[in-house]
Amino acid sequence: MTLTTEAPQLDDVDTGGPEGNARLTAATGAVLVLLLAVQGWTILSITRLVTVHVFVGLLLTAPVCLKLASTGYRFVRYYTGAPAYRRQGPPPLVKRLLGPVMVGSTLAVLATGLLLALGARQAGPVPVLLLHKVAFLGWVGATSLHVLLHLPRLAGLLGAELLPGSGRRSVPAVGRGRRWALLALVLAAGTALAFAGVHLAAAWQRG
Repeated sequence: MTLTTEAPQLDDVDTGGPEGNARLTAATGAVLVLLLAVQGWTILSITRLVTVHVFVGLLLTAPVCLKLASTGYRFVRYYTGAPAYRRQGPPPLVKRLLGPVMVGSTLAVLATGLLLALGARQAGPVPVLLLHKVAFLGWVGATSLHVLLHLPRLAGLLGAELLPGSGRRSVPAVGRGRRWALLALVLAAGTALAFAGVHLAAAWQRG
C-alpha cells in the first residue's frame, strides 16, 4: 500500500491558503463598505461636499484594486487546479454571474471618476459626467446584491480574523499579520493618492 500526502502550497503555509485569501477579501470588503457609505453620503450634497467626494474617490482606488486582486487570485488558483482551492468548490452560480458585472461597473465608476477629477468633460459626444452617473447606478445595484449575498459569510470571516479562536476554531489564522500589514499599506497608498489629487476638486467647485 502506498501512502501519498499532498505537499502544502506556498500560499497555504505563508498566508493561510483559501481561508487566508477569504479573510483578506472580507477585511478589504468591510473597509470598502465604510468608505463607500461616506462616498454615498457626499452625493446627497455633492456641490458642498465635492472635495470630500474627490478625496474619498481617490482613496477608494487602492483598496478596490486589492479587492480585485484577492478575488482574481482565488479565481486563478481555482481554475489552474490548486488542490486547496479546488476542494472549496466554485462559488454559487449567481455569484459567478454577478462577478463580471461587479468588476466592470467598478472599473467604469473609477475610470469615469478619475477622468472627471482630471478635468475631462467629454468622452467623444458623451459627457463624462453622464457616463459616471450611469456607471454609478449600475454599480450600486450590483454592489447592493453582492453585499447581501456575502453578508452572512462576511461576519463570520471578520469575527475569525479579528478574534482568533472565537469562531471557526478548527482554522488557524495563518498569515494574519501579513494580511493586516498589506491592507494598511494599501490604505496608506490610497490616502497618499487622495492627498496628492484632492486639489483637482477645485475645478468642480468653480464650475
